[in-house]
Amino acid sequence: MNSKVLTIDLSDYSYRIEDRKKLFNRWIGGVGVGIQLLKEELKPDADPLSPDNTIVLATGPFTPAYPLASKTVALFKSPLTGNLGESHAGGRTATAITNAGYGAIVIKGKSRKPIYVVVENDRVHFKDARVIWGIEDAILIGRIIAEKEQGGRGSRTVMRIGGAGENLVRYACVMTETYRHFGRLGLGAVFGSKMLKALVVHGKLSKIPDNRKGYREIYDKIYRIALESGAMKKYHLIGTAVNVNPLNELGGLPTKNLTSAKFENAEEISGEELADKNLGRRIACNHCPIACIHIAVLREPYEGKEYFYKTIMISYDYELIYALGSMLGISSRDGLLKLILRVEQLGLDAMSTGVCLAWATEALKAGLITEDDTITKLAFGNSEEYIRATGYISKQPNEFYRLLAQGVDKVSEVYGGGEFALAFGKNEMPGYHTGHGTHVGSLIGLRHSHLDGGGYAIDQKKKLKPEELVDELVKEEQWRQILSSLVVCFFARGVFTPEIIIEGFKPLGIKLTEDRLIKLGEEIYAEKLKLKMQLGFDLNSLRIPKRIFETETPQGKLKKEYIEEAISYYREMIGRIV
Repeated sequence: MNSKVLTIDLSDYSYRIEDRKKLFNRWIGGVGVGIQLLKEELKPDADPLSPDNTIVLATGPFTPAYPLASKTVALFKSPLTGNLGESHAGGRTATAITNAGYGAIVIKGKSRKPIYVVVENDRVHFKDARVIWGIEDAILIGRIIAEKEQGGRGSRTVMRIGGAGENLVRYACVMTETYRHFGRLGLGAVFGSKMLKALVVHGKLSKIPDNRKGYREIYDKIYRIALESGAMKKYHLIGTAVNVNPLNELGGLPTKNLTSAKFENAEEISGEELADKNLGRRIACNHCPIACIHIAVLREPYEGKEYFYKTIMISYDYELIYALGSMLGISSRDGLLKLILRVEQLGLDAMSTGVCLAWATEALKAGLITEDDTITKLAFGNSEEYIRATGYISKQPNEFYRLLAQGVDKVSEVYGGGEFALAFGKNEMPGYHTGHGTHVGSLIGLRHSHLDGGGYAIDQKKKLKPEELVDELVKEEQWRQILSSLVVCFFARGVFTPEIIIEGFKPLGIKLTEDRLIKLGEEIYAEKLKLKMQLGFDLNSLRIPKRIFETETPQGKLKKEYIEEAISYYREMIGRIV
């Protein structure tokens, strides 16, 4: 187990390395260790965009030991919500950090000038980034740095921001590799506030378990289970975009700012249609056989040159299709892909961007804002106008875009339209309108995400009483703390059962029982909840958008009383947990 922690202080360009075996032995790794490191370094009243904010990047003991253990957890104070920020990214970042010799990297302080940082095993280099600061295209930044930093080619990770991060858009993300991101909750803005353009990590350390035979046996077992799993069958051929048509048929696909949960043109932007007409290749995160990352080919003509084209490769998935497709009423695949590309270049979180633009479109139609505010005429289905507006979100040329860049909660406080401002705990909604579970889960989840407790999946299985629903959501979220500490992909949650996890630990020299594993998940959940409350989380301040009660779900229209009862029950539960 990698138990070394690298702490980088940008304020004085210093770093230190500590072996924290006791911490990792107690909290596994990933989010379990990350929460403890964040508590050590972060002042609860810190401004998220000040030098006092801290970033923790943590991997787990199953990285890179086993297939599907390819995630890195980022923890920080979110500039979008003002509370706990948590984001996961795949690719090869986790492997690079592990091969450099670390279980976690902590970044604090603020540089006096734009820099990028290179971590090469036990050495850290602080490099001048003034020449590349101001380049808004995060894809281009990745190429520039990769070309300059030749070391570690093939095993290196380049985490960087685009224009949105530099301009402190509260939902800016950090791009890593070519198609992976630390999305959600604004890590890119935290990078930008620290004048940190990029973090490069590479190393050549490796470790073979002493029990090689036992390790090989469980490795092969996990690999075989993964190949035979539902995730492989569901996501390899078409990717997560396979969910578009089923959710639309079910009546759970948010459309045109959730004025509907069915999109009449869903088939045109479905996973099947993209695979048939646009799919160029599939790629996988390190140590993953599934290859759920699907890349579309977009052919664009050069202006004024007949039969000359440039070919652009664009990653797509379900959440991007929802946020930048159905939510904005876009049915053109080319228009959708161009918008995805623009969001990618600027380094914006796609879900927050789509929800903010959908709100702005409805607010413009309702007369709450004018074209003087939006500069461009926003209209559902018009991808070109949204592409322009996305650039304005990043550059913030007026007061309206300055507020829109702070999230839909903030902009609706000023201009009105809170009843159709779709955010939960100030985090813009994910792509599910399946029933009470998905929205209660987003309200009470510790990162206000559909990935906290999987409420959308619960909705499709059974109807529950409010207290039963909360019990299921919390139980699932507690277990997911274990997966987030290992750190494994949530698509592999059916692969990594308690039995398999215990088997996987044995060759690594770690002994755990199933009871201890489950108990540990509960303890990590409690630690996160305590930190969240220290940072100011208050259930009483949660805003429930009126729109979710107006639009039909597969369960019919939702009841406000049900959600209020669920929150009331959770309030009592918190008292028992903390």
